[in-house]
Amino acid sequence: MTLDVIIAWITAAITFGTVIMFGCIGETLNEKAGGLNLGTPGIMMLGGIASLAGAFFYERSTPNPVPIVCVLISLISCLVVSGLAGLLYGFLTITLRANQNVTGLTLTIFGNGIANFFGGSLVKLSGGVGQISVASTSKAFKATMPFISSNLGIVSQLLFKYGWLTYVVLIMAFAMQYFFNKTRTGLNLRSVGENPATADAAGINVTKYKYAASCLGAAISGLGGLYYVMDYVKGTWSNDSGIEALGWLAVALVIFTSWKPKNATWGAYLFGFCYWIYLYIPAGINNALMKLFNVSRTTYMQNLYKMIPYIVTIIVLVLVSSKKKRENQAPQSLGISYFREER
Repeated sequence: MTLDVIIAWITAAITFGTVIMFGCIGETLNEKAGGLNLGTPGIMMLGGIASLAGAFFYERSTPNPVPIVCVLISLISCLVVSGLAGLLYGFLTITLRANQNVTGLTLTIFGNGIANFFGGSLVKLSGGVGQISVASTSKAFKATMPFISSNLGIVSQLLFKYGWLTYVVLIMAFAMQYFFNKTRTGLNLRSVGENPATADAAGINVTKYKYAASCLGAAISGLGGLYYVMDYVKGTWSNDSGIEALGWLAVALVIFTSWKPKNATWGAYLFGFCYWIYLYIPAGINNALMKLFNVSRTTYMQNLYKMIPYIVTIIVLVLVSSKKKRENQAPQSLGISYFREER
């Protein structure tokens, strides 16, 4: 395996991992407050299409789009729409106390349908399949640090060639870990997720914390959809539900990281390495495995390789569960509606 191949593999893994890291961090925030939002894939799709629509109409309205305006419009559109999706989820599960699993799955279906509907409309407005593009906005999101990237050689190729959102999500992961463990608000939120009745008795506004976690968590998850659209696929839209697939990986990553945002900084990239292994595995190893499994076509082996991220997840879950450490387990009230009158 050549150095160029290794660099390409690392680049693909980091870009892939950044998408699911946003979703993982947002969902972790929600779950720490006791909300199990399986609508994360749909929210990521809503965030992606909202950011694309905002950038598309702005770029279409002016011959010389201003990069900073492109970024602001996309970010605001994404955060507002995905935050409203989180508010809808919160209203249904916190106020109306609907079943969280059913509500989340419904939100994913709803988000998928809405995103693809408006995505198809944007495709028609732009002139057909493959014509939609927000090049100026995509370029602004993919902007790197030119001074660093031009003076560190191979180090820059490995660490400093990515869009700025790649570094924002890393900072966000460690900041949220600090928030959960070192701030009073974070500890209150965790108490709401562990035992809302006790938190309520201590004077903590359970409803406020749950709503805040639902809305803010959804907004952060939506940034994963924005990153996918603007950086991962370079400012276009595809109806292949690629965002939804990564959204489910983000939900799995929450469990994989034991509800610790800092673990997402390596867990997401590990997912990326495992996911893309089928493109970069050396030919000699591939041929040996084909003989071992008596497989005649490379495409069959690729399907086996694509199972690796999920196999790794299962192994980690078994290992974590076997330790039976309380700090590695889900919040005790996760997925359970709180009825104050039963306190």
